Amino acid sequence: MVSRASRASRARPGEPRAQVSDRDNGSVPAGPVIALIDGEHHPAAVRAALERLDEVRGVAGAIFCGGEEKLPAGSLDAIYGRPVAASPDQALPRLAPLATAVVDLADEPVLPASGKLRLAALALHLGLAFESPGARLEPPRYASVDFDGPKLAVIGTGKRTGKTAVAGHWAALLRAAGHEPALVCMGRGGPAEPTVAHPDTALEDLIAIVEGGGHGASDYLEGAVLAGVTTIGCRRVGGGLAGAPAESNVAAGAALAASRSPAAMLFEGSGACIPPVAVNRTVCVAGAGAGEPFADYRMLRADLVLAAEGSPVATGARERLCFRLLPEPAEPLPAAARVALFTTRSTGCAGVEPVVSSAALARRDELAADLDHAAAERCEVYLTELKAGAIDLVARRARRDGARVVFVRNRPVGIDADLDSALLRLHADA
Repeated sequence: MVSRASRASRARPGEPRAQVSDRDNGSVPAGPVIALIDGEHHPAAVRAALERLDEVRGVAGAIFCGGEEKLPAGSLDAIYGRPVAASPDQALPRLAPLATAVVDLADEPVLPASGKLRLAALALHLGLAFESPGARLEPPRYASVDFDGPKLAVIGTGKRTGKTAVAGHWAALLRAAGHEPALVCMGRGGPAEPTVAHPDTALEDLIAIVEGGGHGASDYLEGAVLAGVTTIGCRRVGGGLAGAPAESNVAAGAALAASRSPAAMLFEGSGACIPPVAVNRTVCVAGAGAGEPFADYRMLRADLVLAAEGSPVATGARERLCFRLLPEPAEPLPAAARVALFTTRSTGCAGVEPVVSSAALARRDELAADLDHAAAERCEVYLTELKAGAIDLVARRARRDGARVVFVRNRPVGIDADLDSALLRLHADA
């Protein structure tokens, strides 16, 4: 539809253009919208903009975001000539069923960039597009999965928040409770085609993957080795503001997992990227980036937010639980064994007093020197986190030195509540 203002704005070369909204030029998305407005603009300007927007698309509601500089006395409804709601956080959910998008007509200082992004996260969570001058954000799409059992997800506000540890722990809990799950992981280094890793995947299998040119420490392999469940490895590229990947084969991985008839399916996010499939229950692991505007979108999707101590969490999630990760050996160590511990940072390991301790697992040159130290100290066990360096260097060196490799598992432990009970309850509710 082309408005009268749009037709009038088509000036011949050399003639001045009429002053109309940039949105009148070219095509506009269809469907009614919710408009964000403020009192720092003169009401006459806002009324005119709302009228043009209503003519072109339909205005399902207007939400006042604050500011009184140019407001006359009287009610907001009377000032703007239409019903106006206040309190965007409350009004947006109420108006969302009537609209397809939120259009931002507000500005600094009432609605700075951080505020716009926070409301954009809420709009996307409600299934609405968010349009601000120069930008349009679409809500992520989640593919349906042809599976009747519980579909669960572990997502995070960023990288290295503990998603892999939580997903593996949840999968192991379900397996122990008699609900054999399939774990579906996606990663930047995942396989080009969805790939099954079986619960009996061993160290030699990981070494063979590396020697074949693959990634021997991808998250899906960690799920199979440490959680002891069937795991499907998938690939993703890119990650949008609201966690949508640019490309992924997760939907195909979900179909492969469903074909194996598990009792439950558990999807693990990658970085701040969310698996693009529809699930019944979601856990969001909040890390240091939890205060960023679009972290809100991820936490709004969650039925349970697991917050590391000190993480900022302002979210509408139904439940929040503080937790920490407890590094521990994934299997018993021989009594009195001389242990060399290899991690990405100095966290130690429960019940272990290593002869050699290295936090250089992600720094190859330093790691090589620490491995020399472990050999010189005649260490019998190389205890390591399951990272790329653990397979590429530590495992190969252990084989040469005659040492045994044992992996470190990071077990999530609730601080203010029983985490295991919360996870099992979410599965039961799904």
